[in-house]
Formats: sequence, C-alpha cells, structure tokens
Amino acid sequence: MARGKVRVGVSGWRYQGWRKTFYPSELPQRRELEYLSARFDTVEINGSFYSLQRPESYQRWYTETPRGFVFAVKGSRYITHMKKLRDVEVPLANFFASGVLSLEEKLGPFLWQFPRTFPWDERFEAFLRLLPKTVREAERLAKKHDGRVAPFVAQRGPDRNLHHAVELRHPSFCDPAFIALLREHSIGLVVADAPDFPLFFDLTAPFVYVRLHGGEKIYESGYSPAQLDTWARRVNSWREGRQPRGVDLTAERAPSGQPRDVYFYFDNDAKVRAPYDAGELVLRIGK
Repeated sequence: MARGKVRVGVSGWRYQGWRKTFYPSELPQRRELEYLSARFDTVEINGSFYSLQRPESYQRWYTETPRGFVFAVKGSRYITHMKKLRDVEVPLANFFASGVLSLEEKLGPFLWQFPRTFPWDERFEAFLRLLPKTVREAERLAKKHDGRVAPFVAQRGPDRNLHHAVELRHPSFCDPAFIALLREHSIGLVVADAPDFPLFFDLTAPFVYVRLHGGEKIYESGYSPAQLDTWARRVNSWREGRQPRGVDLTAERAPSGQPRDVYFYFDNDAKVRAPYDAGELVLRIGK
C-alpha cells in the first residue's frame, strides 16, 4: 500500500528553558539546531514570523542540518497581523526575496498563521491568489521586492511545487464555502489543537499540516499516552489516504484513497513538553 511521508518535529528550537533539560548542559547554543536535527526530521522556523531573516541565516541552517531534513517556514506577521492582507504584494515579495529559497530542497511548507480577531472576508481569496505555487513563481514575485531586502538571488535547484497552509483562529472560517475555497487553491488547513481555537479536520490539500499547542493550557500542557495514541492513529489514516474516524468535518469529506504527506509539529514548548511529546509520537507511528 502506498503511504505518504510523515515528518514530526517542533515549533522552533531556540528556547532558554530547553537548555540543560532537552539540550545537554555542555552543548553550545550555536549547535542546538544540529542537535535537534539529529533527532527529528523537520522543524518550524519561528523567526521568519517576527521579522525578515537574512540570507546567511537560511544558508547556515541549511548547512547545519542533515540531508533529508525539512524546514517549515512561518510567514511574516507583518502580512497577516499588521497589514491584515491589505496591499501585501510587495511585503510578500520581500518575504520570498529575503533568502528563504536558499533552503533549496530542504524548504518545506509555508505556514500562514492568523490572529484570532481575523475573520473570513474578501481579503482572503485575493491573498490565496498571490501565494506562489512553485519555486519559479516565488522567484518572479521576489523580484518585486523593495529596499528592505538586498538584491534577490535565485534558487539554484530545479523548479518544484510549493506548499502553503493556513492556521485560523476565528469561528467565521467554519464554513463549507471556505473549505471549498482552500481546495480550489490546494491550500492546507492546519489541524490546530488548542483550548480555544477551532479544530479543523477537513482535508484541503495533498498534504496535512498539524500543530499541537497543548490541549488544556496553551503552550504548556503535555499530551498523555492515550492522546498520543489517538494522534498516531490519525496520522496513519492520513498517510494511507483515509479520513480518521470520529472527527467532525466542516464540509463534505474529501475523496479517499490519496496518500498524503503529513507535517506534524508540537508547539507546547513552555514547559519543555514539545520535544518529548514529539519523540513519543515518532515511536508510535512506526516511521
């Protein structure tokens, strides 16, 4: 039976509380990504959410991680939280010109996280149309950058598809018409487990993107063995092209039979639960 690829990791890697706990006491801070990437095969880049990163940072992260490692990249909050999707073509160009394409074949999906005060309206469809679906589209968009970033350098590798996923926290998105819009553009809908976010299980893209923030107390709660067993069963359903049992859907069920790659990240970092929960999930899914 064909099965999708499953990657399990954490959201970010540079946390003070992880030092001398998850990270050995003698490990230099500059080697934390190297240490983490020897244990997991993916990680979310958080810094790109807060500010444009430098090309040399992306290039360094590429060289510090092993072959086959994949980075999910968080889109700029300047676009989603400050501009609120208004007049964002140049900010998007700046983002894609900032060096992110230097991750080459290690570049995984882009995560666009929206605030809980952001409702669904006409801005969203315009934004989805702007998102580049291939590397070459991203390069063409990047050439429209302004003076906030240095002259753009194209990726060396071949053209390939790019994946985007959206994490939504406003109840107005719980609408079958919105699910249809995401499917039209092949944009992933993040399965986000948190105390007060909508929990979507609708499949809208050829991949699944999952973020576990802590089901009881956001960023702090760990996951019990029984909860991790449940998530492992869901992962194995998705990778085999099936919809997990016992989940609520906003729209009609997506056609079954298509194996999906799964990107799975733990964001319950505050109490150093994320790397340990990620390790336990890896053991359960039989990668």
